[in-house]
Amino acid sequence: MDDAADTATGQDRRVAALVIGAGPAGLMAAEALARAGLSVLLAEAKPSPGRKLLMAGKSGLNLTKDEPAETFLAQYEEAAGPLAPMLRAFGPAEVAAWAEGLGQPVFTGSSGRVFPRAMKASPLLRAWLARLDAAGVRLETRWRWAGWRGESAVFQTSSGPVSVLADVTVLALGGASWARLGSDGAWADTLRAEGAAVAPFRPANVGLRVEWSSHMARQFGQPVKGVALCAGGRQVRGEFVVSRRGLEGGAIYALSRPLREGAPLIVDLMPNRTEAEIAERLARPRGKASLTAHLRKTLRLQGPRLALLYECARPLPQGAALAARIKALAVPHGGPRPLDEAISTAGGVDWAGLDAGLMLTARPGVFCAGEMLDWEAPTGGYLLTACLATGRWAGQAAARRQAALAR
Repeated sequence: MDDAADTATGQDRRVAALVIGAGPAGLMAAEALARAGLSVLLAEAKPSPGRKLLMAGKSGLNLTKDEPAETFLAQYEEAAGPLAPMLRAFGPAEVAAWAEGLGQPVFTGSSGRVFPRAMKASPLLRAWLARLDAAGVRLETRWRWAGWRGESAVFQTSSGPVSVLADVTVLALGGASWARLGSDGAWADTLRAEGAAVAPFRPANVGLRVEWSSHMARQFGQPVKGVALCAGGRQVRGEFVVSRRGLEGGAIYALSRPLREGAPLIVDLMPNRTEAEIAERLARPRGKASLTAHLRKTLRLQGPRLALLYECARPLPQGAALAARIKALAVPHGGPRPLDEAISTAGGVDWAGLDAGLMLTARPGVFCAGEMLDWEAPTGGYLLTACLATGRWAGQAAARRQAALAR
């Protein structure tokens, strides 16, 4: 269909394909639809596209993770089943090739994480938008989706309400974190009203609230390295940062699910030594040295690790009991930080309400992609890869439906 007049003349704009949301999933859906030869209107509520992508790239844009397919898929837990065909079709190797096709060479770090050599997201986003523009994708910003009126999608824009009648629509509206960047979850009630099941949003990849004593103030901003963490039977090695409001960082984010479900956080301050080895070192004569000095000398336990021990185990026990605390330090916490502070969210459109092409069974012709689907994964490239993969999958399925309708 060609574009026609808008609601200013009492008519809908008509397009073959409408994509709502210009984050990674929406941009990828638009690209898939344009490749299929469809005219595509891409609507974004914010003044510019890809805002969360740009924020993610401020500390180095982690595109994906180079690891075996089964290891990669396992990071998505119960959502790995429905996501599997999408991630097999567009997984780590395909993401890297896609970025290089945009003129952004990539490299793989020692941990397997894949980054563009430029590290930033802005060069990749500029190249991507240029390619979409050349393919005929029309981007409209400051268009906030307000649901449907009949078959037409309704938008509030700076020039007044606009409605769009599309053969197919892909929703890529994000989760419910970082509302200032565009993901506010406001779409959930609209879809529920249409009969779609939407699981409640929950914070994922989020900091942990801890009420510190004044003694911890000097540790704020300090990384805690060389430790292992356990929550809810899940164990990770990594590092985290002591902040004024609690704990932040990759090792904490990896345990988001059990921690938000109320599991205690247990930290092994010396994972490379057994409890018996620590007890033996603690038993060495210390003379007139203080316990703090003894811990530093015999175990090299100092800085934020030592501060955590005093904070969470005071008064410190002696001998074997102290060794046991060092190996399994319980850190009292108040659960995750608020939803809007999370890097990502769990919850969203229930898989049972989608067909194999990510089309809503409650609203045929409307597809969903990205973080608005009910899945979660740790940071490390998994989030972006799944957003790209589901956007591509939904866009391709929508193109096939439009082609069938046009016959």
